[in-house]
Amino acid sequence: MYAIVEAKGQQFKIGQGDTIKTEKMAVEVGETVTLDRVLLLAKDNGEVLIGSPVVDGARAVATVVEHGRGKKIIVFRFKAKSNYRRKTGHRQDYTKLLIEEIKSE
Repeated sequence: MYAIVEAKGQQFKIGQGDTIKTEKMAVEVGETVTLDRVLLLAKDNGEVLIGSPVVDGARAVATVVEHGRGKKIIVFRFKAKSNYRRKTGHRQDYTKLLIEEIKSE
């Protein structure tokens, strides 16, 4: 069984036991999070449920594994012939989730 869920504005294809990195959530490590915006649910028997926009009664239960910061991204701005150069960096905060189970009712 797998599902496509929306979390913090991003869509993820998940299955039981998978880990995903979402934008930082305001929850502690070890707590459980319910992802209730399930857009598509594919069951083991071949049945596929497509929501409009979400599948009714479907949700995914996940546990927060860790919080962290991603790799540094270099942002370089340059304008020709005007001696303009700016180099900055950015590191995005993330929350790593472990998908415990996908429920449908």
